[in-house]
Amino acid sequence: MISRDDILNASILVVDDLETNVFLLEQMLRESGYRCVTSTRDPHAVCALHRDNQYDLILLDLQMPGMDGFQVMEGLKEIEVDSYLPVLAITAQPGHKLRALAAGAKDFIAKPFDFMEARTRIHNMLEVRLLYKQLEQYSRALESMAMHDALTGLPNRRLLTDRLSLAIAHAHRNKSAMAVMYLDLDGFKLINDSLGHDAGDMLLKMVADRLVAAVRQEDTVARMGGDEFVIGLWEINDVDGVAGLVSKLILALSQPYLIQGRGVSVTASIGVGMYPMHGEDVEALMKSADLALYEAKHAGKNNYRIAARTDLLAMEG
Repeated sequence: MISRDDILNASILVVDDLETNVFLLEQMLRESGYRCVTSTRDPHAVCALHRDNQYDLILLDLQMPGMDGFQVMEGLKEIEVDSYLPVLAITAQPGHKLRALAAGAKDFIAKPFDFMEARTRIHNMLEVRLLYKQLEQYSRALESMAMHDALTGLPNRRLLTDRLSLAIAHAHRNKSAMAVMYLDLDGFKLINDSLGHDAGDMLLKMVADRLVAAVRQEDTVARMGGDEFVIGLWEINDVDGVAGLVSKLILALSQPYLIQGRGVSVTASIGVGMYPMHGEDVEALMKSADLALYEAKHAGKNNYRIAARTDLLAMEG
């Protein structure tokens, strides 16, 4: 919900070339309780001001020398990517009202000012604008929740698939390589059972932080669920480079964790699939890395394996 305080704290820009009009509008707004009111008499400055301040409402005079309000709105459209212009047009010309609405203004105020009507239109437009922004924020939050793991904040399977697809396309275009690491924690269930789920959740968050810290900014660390993580390496040079990074990850994860005042140790097993030798799409690479993880687990855990070449597997089949 939008409160009265939200509306009174909204940012407003008054644009009019006449000092008297600016004074009247500023006085009306401040007497109505609005706290964030700015003004300019230079129409050429409006776009830069809005780009820097993202006003909730622009009271825009349509008739100004050098650059009229319609030209200002055209410039504002280039800034507002969603095409929502928070413009309340001000005009003394009845014929300009419909033209202003067609140009993107959301409402208009007629000159000479009827202050009661102006206050009502300003309040109503701000209420709609702030509700619109609230809805945008809510939509972004929902989108983020749909693409990220709720516990760790890492990308989930859906976002990981998108990122891996991009990494594969980049590697294909540049005739380079990329890799997928499939990782799970050795003995995590024992820790979860002995210390409780809260401790287990804390451990997963710490593991996530260590993984993110160990890879490059362009790489993707995702949580698949439970104690399973996947790392997408954007670009790699060779198998030795991957092996060095995997060893670094295993060492980092094996360092003790302090949870609920107790030292806790856990290790990790990792399987690696590399593009293009172990698969040329997301599904094939994930399967290769998963099979390699299975081998690492059966080799004694706290270990890693790089997938076998797919062409050799095909020959053996």
